[in-house]
Order: sequence, then C-alpha cells, then structure tokens
Amino acid sequence: MNYTLHQLEIFSTVAKLKSVTKASEQLFLTQPAVSIQLKKFQEQFKLPLFEIVSRKIFITEFGEEIANAATKILAEVQAINYKSELFEGNLAGKLKISIVSTAKYAMPYFLSGFIQKNEMVDLKMDVTNKMAVIRTLENNECDFAMVSTIPKKLAINRIELMKNKLFLVVGRNYNLTNTPKALKDLNASIFIFREEGSATRLAMEKYLTKHKVTVLKKMELTSNEAVKQAVIAGLGISIMPIIGMRDALEKGDLKILELKGLPLETNWNLIWLKSKNLSMVAKAFRDHILNNKSTIIKNQFEDYNNY
Repeated sequence: MNYTLHQLEIFSTVAKLKSVTKASEQLFLTQPAVSIQLKKFQEQFKLPLFEIVSRKIFITEFGEEIANAATKILAEVQAINYKSELFEGNLAGKLKISIVSTAKYAMPYFLSGFIQKNEMVDLKMDVTNKMAVIRTLENNECDFAMVSTIPKKLAINRIELMKNKLFLVVGRNYNLTNTPKALKDLNASIFIFREEGSATRLAMEKYLTKHKVTVLKKMELTSNEAVKQAVIAGLGISIMPIIGMRDALEKGDLKILELKGLPLETNWNLIWLKSKNLSMVAKAFRDHILNNKSTIIKNQFEDYNNY
C-alpha cells in the first residue's frame, strides 16, 4: 500500500461529511480532485470503503474502521507538526472560542491579526446562543467566550471589548406617516424575537416589560441575521444590535425608530473561567487582545459609535 496523508485526509473528511461536494468545500479542492484521490485510495483496498446508492455516499463498516484510523493518524501528524514548531520557538496548538451569534460580526476582527501572525494555531469557533455559550464555558469545552451578558454563577476573568448598542428597527416600507412617540403606539405591530436563551431577546423583553408594552403579535427566529431579513421583508419590527446592520441602514432597507430608553447599551466581553489553566496559545491570544483591542476597535468599529 502506498496511500498518502492527503488521501487519508480526503477520505476522513468524506466519511465525516458523507458528501464529496461538502468535503471539497471544506478542503478547498475541486470535486473532481476529491473524487480522483478517493478512487486512488479505494484501489489500495480489496474491500469497499463506501457505497453509492441513489447518488448518496454510505460508508461501509470496513470504511468506518479505516476512517477512524485515518483520523488518529492525522491527529498524530498534527501533533508532530505542533511539536516541531514549538521546538523552533513558534506558537502552535488549538484555540477554542465560543461566541453568541451577534458576536460573529466582531470576533473575526479580534482574531485576524493573531491568526495571520501564528500560522500553526488552529482555530475552532462555535457560534450559538448565550445559554449554549455559557454551558460550553462551564463544561471547560472552550478557552474563551464572547458575550454581552456576564454569567453571574461562574467565577470568570474578563476583558471588556466594545459597546453593544441595540436599536428598534423597522423595514423600508414600514408606515411612518405618524411617527410613534411611545412604544405603546406600536402595539399593532408584529414583534420579532430571538429564541429563548438569547441575550438579545432578554434585553428586548426587559425593555418591553419596563415600558409596559403588551405584545399582541410576535414571531420567533433563531439568529440575528434571520431577524434582520424578516424586518427588511416587512414581517415585523425588532430590537437588534447595531453591529451587523450598518449596510442595511445605509441602503435604507432598515430604519431606526428613536424612542425613549433607546438605544439599549451593554458591552461585549471576552471571558474565561478563573480556574482555567490557559494553554500557551490561549495566553498568547489573551495578551494579543489586551495589547491590540483599542487599535482594533478604533479601526474597525468607530463608525458604530456615530449611531
């Protein structure tokens, strides 16, 4: 047998995703290139690794065994690469971050310089809602989390990053003939909420309760992007973070309604458990944020302060 690490990686990815198309996208290869290497890899075994039924890939029992072995081999090779980089004085290893969905518009800018400088750092970033982020942090499944609401039950360290402003927004065609002077004037509107467990939803509910607004009609969606598109389409109105809305506001697809008590304002924070034994990579990233956060915020997010 004379298979390559490249072929092991391709088969392992195909076995995991059960799709040549998805594997090619993840590996940044063309579909024909993946198919050719998959065929060459299969030719080295007498038993079938996979079956194609109705244009779908099914991994055989033997194929699952080979895929598991391939995953272990690739992990060992990666460990060798890490150790080599470490002995040469370079930073290498994994960085695991869990962030709330709205933070996906901000965290990449805090990461880009660090990742570009340290090519042997592998990043895994999980994007979900606040409850899931806190659970991941509590279970020690990540190094850092990015949230706007600090968990009260956990002993954490934090670095305050930037302001998070939430505005009441409507779509381009929302009837503004009589501009509402109070939130109660919007009772007939459909309010679009994030799902349970979302910090954005919690902030919106607190605001509505404080101003004694009775929501007669509502809709629930599971991401800020989905909420934004629903408001643009005229399905309803919502209170949303300004980050991620700038293009839609500039195009006029969204409009901000200025009402008492708005915008709501919180802060984005990078947090980690006080009991967490940070790896060399995690410590380096923490230091990168401390040393560069002001410059990053000024260069990338200063415009948001104008709203």
